Amino acid sequence: MELDALDRRILKVLQSNGRITNQQLSERVNLSASACSRRVAHLEEAGVIAGYAALIAPSAVDRATTVFVQVTLTRQKEGDMAAFEAAVADCPDIMECYLMSGEADYLVKVAVRDLHDYERVHAQYLSRFPAVARIHSSFTLRTVKKETAFQIGP
Repeated sequence: MELDALDRRILKVLQSNGRITNQQLSERVNLSASACSRRVAHLEEAGVIAGYAALIAPSAVDRATTVFVQVTLTRQKEGDMAAFEAAVADCPDIMECYLMSGEADYLVKVAVRDLHDYERVHAQYLSRFPAVARIHSSFTLRTVKKETAFQIGP
């Protein structure tokens, strides 16, 4: 879907405040409320707007420690990759997982309470995942930058 200037303005506003009312949004983008509602519905139906969510402070839910885990599989066969990805989907502590190019096959983001909680995740999940040859874990010390909004257009 091609985004015009009005679509980009709507997306910019919604990325900064997903709970804004349609009336407020229409005023911010200088469009009638009904036309704005139709535009947002079209962006949702086209999959440009993938959903809405509340951003939770990790420390508020006792998940203040972030661990990035590089996982290398024994081989990159379709069945092994599918089994690994299914196991990842069943692990509640894994927040994100990416198939990668380069040295590791996957990059996994884990949210835990602390080092001891990560030991639990490692023993209970990561080390038991199918076809895993190597696990390399890196603990974050501090978040320097974290964005949830994409740069949209000029």
